[in-house]
Amino acid sequence: MLTPESLEGHFTLLTATARYDALRLRDSLAPDPDVQPLSRDEVLEMLALGEVIARKAAYGRQLSVRSARAAGASWSQVGAALGMSKQAAWEAHSRWLEQNAGRAGGSEGGE
Repeated sequence: MLTPESLEGHFTLLTATARYDALRLRDSLAPDPDVQPLSRDEVLEMLALGEVIARKAAYGRQLSVRSARAAGASWSQVGAALGMSKQAAWEAHSRWLEQNAGRAGGSEGGE
């Protein structure tokens, strides 16, 4: 069975997005008689890839917030860049930043 966990290690954010986009395009063209509709497995893969993309993007957001803070950005500036208040940005990211303070900027989770 396809799950986000079974796919996550096989795709980068870029490759997951490309595969998702290809499946989504075929799915949107399904009413066209010249386009074969997605199989059940392909639809489930598309769903799982959507979750993989969301997870990798969220991890990338954490890394970007860490980089912004390390570069001297205030919580107000971080919040503005994310389209939220400084309080919301702090609440969403400060715990993760504290828990991962000593770690290098690695790539686990996504590009």
